[in-house]
Amino acid sequence: MERHLRAARLATFAYFVLNGLLMGMWIVHIPTIEQRVGIGHATLGWLLLLLGAGAFGGMQAVGPLTDRFGARTVVPLSAALCSATVALPGLAGNVWTLGAALLALGVGNGCLDVSMNAHAVQVEHAYRRPVMSAFHATFSIGGVFAALVGAGTLGWGWSPATTLSAVAALGLAVSLLAAPLLLASERPPAPDPAAPAATGRRRTPRHIWMLAVLALMIMLCEGVANDWSTLHLRRVLDAPPATAALAYGAFATAMTVGRLLADRFAARYGPTAILRYGASVAALGLAAAALSDWIPLALAGWAVFGAGLSGCVPQLFSAAGHANQDAAGANVSRVAGLGYLGMLAGPAVIGPLTRFVPLDVTFFLPVAFCVVAACSAGIVRPRPHVSERVELETAG
Repeated sequence: MERHLRAARLATFAYFVLNGLLMGMWIVHIPTIEQRVGIGHATLGWLLLLLGAGAFGGMQAVGPLTDRFGARTVVPLSAALCSATVALPGLAGNVWTLGAALLALGVGNGCLDVSMNAHAVQVEHAYRRPVMSAFHATFSIGGVFAALVGAGTLGWGWSPATTLSAVAALGLAVSLLAAPLLLASERPPAPDPAAPAATGRRRTPRHIWMLAVLALMIMLCEGVANDWSTLHLRRVLDAPPATAALAYGAFATAMTVGRLLADRFAARYGPTAILRYGASVAALGLAAAALSDWIPLALAGWAVFGAGLSGCVPQLFSAAGHANQDAAGANVSRVAGLGYLGMLAGPAVIGPLTRFVPLDVTFFLPVAFCVVAACSAGIVRPRPHVSERVELETAG
């Protein structure tokens, strides 16, 4: 059983790396595809909303399906869908086909995101110790692979259609090969015939929605770093382009390293401490970056911001999944869905604010969100499973 559990963990790592690779390959090829289709930045911005809408819809649809059919069935199918659809943007010849391709890719990404996180919760439950943050770290590693592979194929003169189709074939192979290693879902006990039948649609508990709102705030902070860290150094501190690019590099590197270490700290100090102190450190780091007029200190601030945020989102996903094992997929889909909207909202919120206040001043909005997350950290404190509460109430 221990060997099977390790194999399931490795398979989950493979799906997280695959998801990071697939989405990273699309991102690397955005400028080439934009030029090939013949659209401007404004049109691309609108088309990216279709990617986000597809992802959100896929997340909400696949959560209940994962609970019903099991992650072992849904994860490989979602990975195959995401792999197949990543080739579509490279084949698009006009704005309409590109829009349809991005919508389909978004659906595939959303399905894979939620289903693989639901299986990660299942693996973590079997391990009986925190392992979620490492999974999220390997997603980032997949993005690094995408950057390296994409840079190489673009340098060799490969077309987006060729590269993305090759990556799609690789993704389909990984989807099939890793599938047998996933954990089988635990079947819930058969209902008591004497018990009244449940009617109506299962409602999402308020506790899950609170986790989802925190995910929105934290992932909005991540989105701010993704979209504005380089521009902050370039426009506010007048750093050279190469130096300005180090801002996002410092943030992403610190976040990846932090996620590789966060599970050990969570096992020792608990998820509440990770969220409380991580969000507090993130607030201090971003505040230092915003207030500094010295480039090295600003770079250090972005790195500290990434390190602080690194363990926060995995704790929220883990808490949602463990709240009720029978509804882990649906609960994770709520948290991931709102979190993804927060990621998309980063540029949408900060951009308009810059019309009224300087860019560095707008960063105090995500600083405030980090403070709220730190003050609300008790929400991720482990709770008894719903069935355990029933047993305790019956025994009492």
